[in-house]
Amino acid sequence: MLSTVGVVASPTDGLKEGQVLLAGHRFRVEIADTDATREHGLMDRTHLAADHGMLFVYPRARIRVFWMKDTLIPLDILFFDAHKRLVNVSADTPPCKTETCPTYASRAPTRYVLELNAGVARQLQLQPGARIQLKR
Repeated sequence: MLSTVGVVASPTDGLKEGQVLLAGHRFRVEIADTDATREHGLMDRTHLAADHGMLFVYPRARIRVFWMKDTLIPLDILFFDAHKRLVNVSADTPPCKTETCPTYASRAPTRYVLELNAGVARQLQLQPGARIQLKR
């Protein structure tokens, strides 16, 4: 499964925007490629359109740990390595509104993380090894 990302600047919020083609489905994504945008992620959002998500891009691969503090909607968290292969998925990751939230980690060094609405990974039948192709 190949995915394609095209990136353009978002004039409204300072985040770059792109498109991801994943298993034959197109998603519009916001690109979180700075410490500040990666830290904030999708916090405080009450809705994520069915064809939208967020792509986190890191300068190098390492084990990545996410949590859902102040994230109000359930998400699928997809972890990709430096070769753009799917490492693992945290499926149906629940929101967390407390001070102590569980964490969700990649099983191997990860350079890209894609957050989509909960259930999408299952719907697309994504398996480890699925690849993404990024165009910037």
